Amino acid sequence: MNKSTLVDLADWSGAENGDPDGSTGLTTSGQFDSIGIFETLGWAAAIVALDAMSKAASIRVIQAEWNDMLGSVIKIAGSTSHVQSALEAGFLVADAMHPKVDPKAASKTLTRLINRPDEQAIRAILSPEEYNVLIEQFVVKRPSSSPNAISSPEGTFSVNPQSQALGFIETQGFTAVFEAIDTACKAASVEVVGKEKLGGGYVTVVIRGDVAAVNAAVDAAKPRIEGLGKLIACHVIARPSAAALGLLPK
Repeated sequence: MNKSTLVDLADWSGAENGDPDGSTGLTTSGQFDSIGIFETLGWAAAIVALDAMSKAASIRVIQAEWNDMLGSVIKIAGSTSHVQSALEAGFLVADAMHPKVDPKAASKTLTRLINRPDEQAIRAILSPEEYNVLIEQFVVKRPSSSPNAISSPEGTFSVNPQSQALGFIETQGFTAVFEAIDTACKAASVEVVGKEKLGGGYVTVVIRGDVAAVNAAVDAAKPRIEGLGKLIACHVIARPSAAALGLLPK
């Protein structure tokens, strides 16, 4: 890896160097004050939380990473106050999506703000893009340079966040998610954006369409999962942020 300083974070996210007004968390020297680490169970919760984070504060997504313990990690950067606000907003959303049976149990979501990270530490925090041949997809990736464009089997199309919604159907088990997505597509006029696999049988399918259609599709799909696999998450994001769109499956 040849990126090792905070100045380089703008390159990692495809951003322009410098931000004198502080709107994206860059100092006048082109450096970010802090890095935020957001780790949660599954991919749906990570993207839903990212949408909340980007709407709550001015932050920049640096990259996302998966691990073989079914976890997703979103790495963000910005001013210390904005990163802290974003992590707090994201935690509330993700924690609600993974309710604890035992109130004393540990949360399935972890957050950490790293202020002025050591240059050597950044070499471990940031990772080069990585393709996993076993699950046939990237497990480390940067956000899209065109976050309002979504790729699908029918080609690339633009999304108007004000009139569109994203739906997430996440299960443990392929049969369950395949049955659910077929039901969803038959129930309403929606398009499949793509799917992500985290290992351990976790599969997330993403759909898009107008808000009413996506809500109807997800509502129809949810009961079809019972008896076929384990429901991890079913969620709808109305008016998705550019940050959420930028990490959707290609």
